[in-house]
Amino acid sequence: MEQPENEFETAQQIILHWDATASEDARLRMIFESDRQEIDRYLQAVDQIQRSMELTTLTDAAGAGAQDQSEKLNTAIQIAMARLEDEFRNILISHATPIETETLTESISSTHLTHRTSTSIGEFPGNEDYSSRGESDGDAISREGSSSLSERGESSRTITSYRSMSSIRELDLMPLDSICDLRCIAERMIASGYFKECVQVYGGVRKSAVDASFKKLGVEKQTIGEIQRLEWEPLNAKIGKWIRAAKMCVRVLFASEKRLCEQIFEGLGTAVEEACFMEAVKAPAIQLFNFAEAISISRRAPEKLFKILDLHDTLFDLLPDIDAVFEGKSAESFRLQAAEILSRLAEAARGMLNEFENAVLREPSRVPVPGGTIHPLTRYVMNYISLISDYKQTLGELIVSRPATGSRYSDDLSIPDMDFTDHGEQSPLALHLIWIIVILQFNLEGKSKHYKDNSLAHLFIMNNIHYIVQKIKGSPELREMIGDTYLRKLTGKLRQSATSYQRATWVGVLYCLRDEGLHVRGSFSSGVSKSALRERFKSFNAMFEEVHRTQALWLIPDTQLREELRISISEKLIPAYRSFLGRFRSHIESGRHPENYIKHSVEDLETAVLDLFEGFAVSQHSRRRSQ
Repeated sequence: MEQPENEFETAQQIILHWDATASEDARLRMIFESDRQEIDRYLQAVDQIQRSMELTTLTDAAGAGAQDQSEKLNTAIQIAMARLEDEFRNILISHATPIETETLTESISSTHLTHRTSTSIGEFPGNEDYSSRGESDGDAISREGSSSLSERGESSRTITSYRSMSSIRELDLMPLDSICDLRCIAERMIASGYFKECVQVYGGVRKSAVDASFKKLGVEKQTIGEIQRLEWEPLNAKIGKWIRAAKMCVRVLFASEKRLCEQIFEGLGTAVEEACFMEAVKAPAIQLFNFAEAISISRRAPEKLFKILDLHDTLFDLLPDIDAVFEGKSAESFRLQAAEILSRLAEAARGMLNEFENAVLREPSRVPVPGGTIHPLTRYVMNYISLISDYKQTLGELIVSRPATGSRYSDDLSIPDMDFTDHGEQSPLALHLIWIIVILQFNLEGKSKHYKDNSLAHLFIMNNIHYIVQKIKGSPELREMIGDTYLRKLTGKLRQSATSYQRATWVGVLYCLRDEGLHVRGSFSSGVSKSALRERFKSFNAMFEEVHRTQALWLIPDTQLREELRISISEKLIPAYRSFLGRFRSHIESGRHPENYIKHSVEDLETAVLDLFEGFAVSQHSRRRSQ
């Protein structure tokens, strides 16, 4: 059974006509940019040469003529494959435009994703200058919408459609006719044993396109070591970019690339399909996963917790998509790496919560905050645990053990004891939050001892406990987790500190307004000792003026708490002074220089009380009232 000579010669002539090494016209023109008839004729010629080679192999003819025929066939097929390789590359290059960021964003935004507010928190406070009162909440915290991607715009290239599979969005990277041409070429190259060349050409061109698209997402190429050496602020920004990029890469960029490989190589062998896909996406995929791995094994600083949780949740959501996109045997390493990173991120989150608890307990600052206002540590800790409550679903699954607390039977006085008997029904995460508040109070009690004035120490505790209570009440999630039982304990502690302040400050002042010691009794008469009364007025004036001067500089930043404490003071002070003045005014006014003793009217005291806890000197209050 011999191949008709004229069919082989016709096919050979077509192949040689398009030999770029022998023809100027062939060098300047591309077959697949010609009309369809020319393309089909060339492909048929290649098919003819391949059939001729098969027949030659089957007949295994010997002799000089057969040898010559075999050499002609080999030469023809080599020329044809070189040409098809060029055509394959040219088609790929003509459709290698990177996917625009806007297109990636638009595709991913159409998925049904749950967006949590992306949160960052400043570094844990240490020894600081507390001269500023820091009255605004959340100074150390910034929030930005995790979906704050580029605004949608017109893409520079048109994506005709996409196929949806749950959260995956597969874009059409090439027109269908170009895909058909590439498949026709790939079939013939692989059939002729040019598998390696096909993969190399495809991988080289598509890798450049994927790299360019990947670069547009803002993920910089860095080693694990370089990532771990970054300061927190730039690293925090890079994590936010990574989260957005990871969703776009896995669900759009890599998924679309996989689909393109399926369209071109499906049915031509799993090996070629997987090999071409991996050649195209391997480098950016390694870069993408290495970033998350670097974060998962980095130092467990408490301020990183929420970004670690964002990474964990992102990777957890992406894991089914990663398994789907990287399903082949050659991509198994990416599936395993993603699962291992997820596990390490979970362990890192648990470790960071433990580090945070230790940091709150050991925070060493000894410089008292001016005016007994809210300590920066209190603001930081309460903002921190408020954010923890935002992540309660994830952390509730990760935190499965109770906190390691002190024991009432222990001799270690550096750790408070805590009995969780009353909190049996609460989750381990809720118990950790309660424990953090317990150790925060423990630390604050220690800091209060650095105030020389006991009244100011009590005011400091009152301010800080009030802030803690208000933060809990202001967050439904946090209040639910803390529970009413412990909230009642905190409220009781708040009342206790307010009472302790009033006793430490005003008992001595009110003691001056007692009757005891003012009356004298003789054998013939009884009356009021004017000298004792004058001394009593002088003592009251001195004590009240000192309190007024000193405590006007103290600060209660919460308006309602400040007003409530002033009212409580006035309810005790004003009636006592009015009564004392009513009983003994005449005794002073009947003597010499009464103005030296009765320095204040009732109205003066009422006005003076309004100066307390504003954080300004008395002279400044006078100027403010006159404006």
